[in-house]
Amino acid sequence: MSTYLDFEEPLRALEEQIAQTKEIGISTEVDMSDKIKELEDLLKTTSKEIFGKLSPWQRVQLSRHPDRPYTLAYIDAVSDGDFLELHGDRGVKDDKAMVGGFGAIDGRTVMFIGQQKGINTKMRQYRNFGMPNPEGYRKALRLMKLAEKFNKPIVTFIDTPGAYPGLEAEERGQGEAIARNIYEMMRLKVPVICIIIGEGASGGALGIGVGDKVVMLENTWYSVISPESCSSILWRSWEFKETAADALKLTSTDMKKFGLVDEVIPEPINGAHRSQSENFATVKKYILKYLKELDAIKPDERINQRIDKFNKMGVWE
Repeated sequence: MSTYLDFEEPLRALEEQIAQTKEIGISTEVDMSDKIKELEDLLKTTSKEIFGKLSPWQRVQLSRHPDRPYTLAYIDAVSDGDFLELHGDRGVKDDKAMVGGFGAIDGRTVMFIGQQKGINTKMRQYRNFGMPNPEGYRKALRLMKLAEKFNKPIVTFIDTPGAYPGLEAEERGQGEAIARNIYEMMRLKVPVICIIIGEGASGGALGIGVGDKVVMLENTWYSVISPESCSSILWRSWEFKETAADALKLTSTDMKKFGLVDEVIPEPINGAHRSQSENFATVKKYILKYLKELDAIKPDERINQRIDKFNKMGVWE
């Protein structure tokens, strides 16, 4: 059963009409193909209108859509079906909010790493709602170093509302773990591709977000703080989250304009959550393109370019 956000309701009505028309055609044995095509064309037109003029807050809502694919779905779709998940940080435990391991993409071995949210209530609790603890970031770093040892490229999928802010996470060094990852990722000798597939919040995203190519899917966001948290700090209420989303300039278009990401990967006309297979194919195409580009650059030069890119971010007087 598909979930529809408030601004997607016109699509629900049209999809229900199409389904009913098909049922009528089957039950009455009347050719309804012309009517079905007319409704499908209208659905495409309506999708273009709705998704062509989304507000920043609506894009935030889409990035959290319950039907939107998560990291493991991307890994399963873009890899050759032989993903081997690796566990544990060799220090504390295995953080279920951070997943990673070796897989192959068109026969080439790649280290996949990403935050994983749950697909239902039980799994969300199991995955800690995609909010990693320090051991999650240390596991990610262990896997990156493993990939570097065997000269395998790294692809990270970013989708987190932020690193886990609990007392026990701070006691185990949450800030240090993220800072260590940023420092080490700058110097990795292998190609690193970072893809924001949903929410890219604060240090939680940066902990696996330093790469040669940092890109965003069209309906995602990337910011130092979520609109709700920003609203609660500035206005002492979540009621101004839409105003905060506008002010934060957190959409993929804004990030590309500011030079904080390298490219925006287009989503299907009705969003990644409604045309998942088409979305997976697009993401795989871009990963292969980036790998080809990065293979042509020597490791030392890649590292220097990566450092220069992040050094240029921001404004100085």
